[in-house]
This record gives sequence, C-alpha cells and structure tokens, in this order.
Amino acid sequence: MTARTRAGEIVRLGTGWAVAIGVAIGALVVYRMTMLPGLGAWDTGEAQTVPTILGTMHPTGFPGYVVLGFLVTKILAPFAAAATIMNFLSAMLVSLAVGASILVSRRLGAPPILGAAVAIAFALTPIVWAIALAADAHALHIALVVGVTLGLLRWESLVRAWRRAPADMALRRGADRTIVATAALFGVALANHGLSLLLIPPIGLFVLATDPRVLLRPRLVVVALAACLGVAVLLYLQLPLRAGPFRAPLVYGAPNTWNGFWEIVTARQFQGDVAGPFANLAAKLQALLTLATAQFGPLIALIPAGLLVTAVRYPRYALFSGTAVLITCFFAAAYANANIGRYYLGPVFFAWTWIAAFGGAIAQRILEPGLADDEPPSATDAAPVPGFEPDGAPITRPAARPAWLAGLGTAVLVPAILGAALLVPTATQVRDRWSKADLSRVTWVHDWLDQAFDAMDHDAVVISWWSYSTPLWYGQFVEGRRPDIWVVDDRTRIDEDLGEVRDVIEANLGIRPVYVIRLQEAEVQALTDSYTIEPVDHPGNVFRVTGRQESSP
Repeated sequence: MTARTRAGEIVRLGTGWAVAIGVAIGALVVYRMTMLPGLGAWDTGEAQTVPTILGTMHPTGFPGYVVLGFLVTKILAPFAAAATIMNFLSAMLVSLAVGASILVSRRLGAPPILGAAVAIAFALTPIVWAIALAADAHALHIALVVGVTLGLLRWESLVRAWRRAPADMALRRGADRTIVATAALFGVALANHGLSLLLIPPIGLFVLATDPRVLLRPRLVVVALAACLGVAVLLYLQLPLRAGPFRAPLVYGAPNTWNGFWEIVTARQFQGDVAGPFANLAAKLQALLTLATAQFGPLIALIPAGLLVTAVRYPRYALFSGTAVLITCFFAAAYANANIGRYYLGPVFFAWTWIAAFGGAIAQRILEPGLADDEPPSATDAAPVPGFEPDGAPITRPAARPAWLAGLGTAVLVPAILGAALLVPTATQVRDRWSKADLSRVTWVHDWLDQAFDAMDHDAVVISWWSYSTPLWYGQFVEGRRPDIWVVDDRTRIDEDLGEVRDVIEANLGIRPVYVIRLQEAEVQALTDSYTIEPVDHPGNVFRVTGRQESSP
C-alpha cells in the first residue's frame, strides 16, 4: 500500500466516523430536548428504580440493562437525579445506535452523506424517538442489534478478504477476533432482552452463508459460543445473587430458587399472551402495514425495492436482515401485552438499511454508469471503505461520468440530493412528531408521588398496582423517603402469599392505616360493599379504608 493510498483510506475512514459521531450528537441533542425530565410511572418507574439499587426487574430480568444502569447512575450521580440519568441513558443508547447505523449503511454501499440522511430519518422515526426519551431496556436492545449487525458485516468483509489472500494469516486472525467479539456482544443482548433470542436463526444463517467451512473449525465455534454464553450467564447471575446472598431492596419474583429463576428468565408469566400465531393473518398484516406507514410515511413504498436491491447486491445481509424482520414481526403480531410497538425497533432499523442500500445503488448508477450491475462496490464483498480493497489498494473503475459532472463535485452532490429527497417525508412530519414525542414538560408523576407521601399516615400499608407501585418504590428506595410505608403491589401479594386485596385489608385494618390504589375506580367501588372507603383529596386516585361496613362479617 502506497503512502498516498494509505492517506486516502485514513481520510475516508475519518470521514465516515466523523459523520457518524456528528449525527449521533445531533440525535442526542434532540432527544435531550424532548426527554422525560424525571420520574415516570409503569415500567419506566421500574427501569429508573431497579438499576439504581441493582435490584431485579420483571421478566426476563434484563440483567444487562440493570448492570449498565447501575454503573451509569453511580458515575453520573453528582450531576442529576437517578430517574433523569436513566432517561438520559436511553437517549445515549439510541443516539449510539443512530450513529452506528451510518457505518452499517456504508457497508451496504451508501455514501456517508446518504447514510447520514438515512440515520437522521431513523432517529426521528416515531417508535425510535419515543424509546429514546425515558428509561427502557429496549434502548439498549436496539443499540446492541445495530452493534451485532455491524460486527457481522465486518466479519464478512474480513472473511472474503482472507479468501482472496489465504496466505495472509493476519486477515484470518482478524476475522476470528471479530466473530468472537460479536458473539460476546450478542451475549450481552441475550442478557438484556428476550427479543434477542429471535436473532439466533438469522445470525446462524448469515454465518453459514458467509463461511460454511466454519463448521470445520470446532475450536473457533466453541470459543465464540463460550464468549456468547459466558457473558450471558455471567450477567444473569445478577438475578440469584441479588435475590439471595446479596439481597437487593427490590426483587421481582424469587430468582434465588431454580424454579423462580426460570420463571423470570423464560417469562412464564407472559407466555399466555402469545396466542394464535397463525390466526387472523390478514388482520395482522393490515395492522403491520398501518404501523409501518406511521413510521416511514410514503417511504414505505421503498422498503420492498430496498430489500430486493439488498438481496441482489448483498445477499447474505438480505438473508440475515430479512429473516430477522420476518421472525420478529411474526412474533410481535402474536404477542398481546403492553406497548408492543417497541418490539418493532429491530425491523425498523433493518428496513432503513434496505433503503440505504437502495439509495446507494442509485448513487452508484449515476456516478459510475460503466460499472456492471453484477459488480457492485460492496463493502461486505470488498472493502470496509468504499473505493478501496480490504488490503488498501484502490478499486479500478471506468471513468464514465461526463467532465461537467465531475466539475460540480457530484461525488458529494448526488448523495446529498438523494439524501435530501429521503428526508423530505421526515421533514414534513417533524413538527407533528416532535409534539407527539415531547415529554419535556411531563412532571405529574413526581408531583403525584409528593402528594401521595404527604397524604399517607405513618406506618401505612398501600395496596397498589404496578403503574403507581413503581414510583412509590422509587421514592422509598432511591430517594429514601417514607420507609415506614409498606407498598403491597399485585406482584407482592403473589410473591409473599398475601392473598387477594380483601385479604390484605383484613390482615391490616385496625392495626395500621390502609390505603388502596386500583386500576379502575370500579374496583374500589366493589370494596365499598364490605368497607367504608374515603378518597384522599390529593392525589385523587388514592383511597383510605377507614373501617368495615356494619353488615359485613
């Protein structure tokens, strides 16, 4: 490699990274401006509380997210409250995914400017934007999906380079190190979210399609599997350790027992929510199209074309990403629980990469019309830096574009025009998306918590439900307020064998103050047959049980 060639490669690498970092920072700024400023309810409150105290979360436990959140909240503790830090962690993780998506797009033939445009559109996609604004394990999930994808593409590039130069053992060692590191990263993904299990078949197909001879190298296979499973197991040890010998203040279920551990890890509690995967396929497809249209707008029309172009130019990546999208969408469509829109983060990312590949193909057609269709300047088939082979040697291509185009600097102009065109739908909807995503003025949860703590008598028992239990726990275990209150969540009643709501009331009424917070007012009304109940003025959804009805036993 000549000094001039090496300098050109360094410039191109630097350009790609600079663009990726710049777009990631821009996304982070937008997310910070629209981020939830503090405490949230429901799963958000749990995701702000449990990592801070290194507790255990609801199934599947999310130990990867909990451990990361614990470290980040300790490091950033001097700068903000734990709830805000955990929200900001989501913003950082999604911004990282956005920046890394540019590197993925480059490996699919998209010039840096075009890749940046696709990344901006990806960052401002509604479900992506929403997940970046509050504490949520799905933010780490999408960052890890992008990271694993990038690692696989890097490994593919090195494997193909080694095939062209089999005597170069440095390339082989580099490929081996890359696949082992990617396997370890996937181990973190497995310990973060159960959705990562759905990526196992696509990853297996990609590896076998890229290098089927890897099966003849059992040592490499064992090392990669050990790296993946070792990292996952190490992180999952957090559950029994923090539920057992190093007990945390807040533990979900009983993961310190073998049955309790598997109940959490396998999400047995939610398995009944997956029903009829092959039922109502037409309705599910229509719902998927509606969701996709809300995310991509008119660019949804480019997704099939993008997948087709990707299949022609990068068949192994199309096999991986297409299978991942199919399996994930099939599962999510059959799963009816909570906010399932978050489960489509991976498919949204892959769809944007197909659009990036489509745009890259158009840019190549305009800039290099003499290049044969069966010879794409593939980053996965050729070089990690467009324009150079893996060993750094320049790719020789026919100089077919007119001189007047070269004089306009079309190497920049054409991708810029294509990128601007791809951003038009996002630009026209950004104001509406901003207003819908913006959580910067949402402070009612902490206000509610202050009022609830002020209203409750000393040594009270509060029979709560999940959405309000989590902020109550945050107030107790993170802020250190009202340790005298016993919060009995619906899950607490199961884990501590406390029985039904009436059983908890009977066990405590007359001994200590009793309050109830229920999902529906009708549930409180049903209790009035047996108990005298009065609402607490502030907040209005808290009720005090003052005694038994005279007619009740």
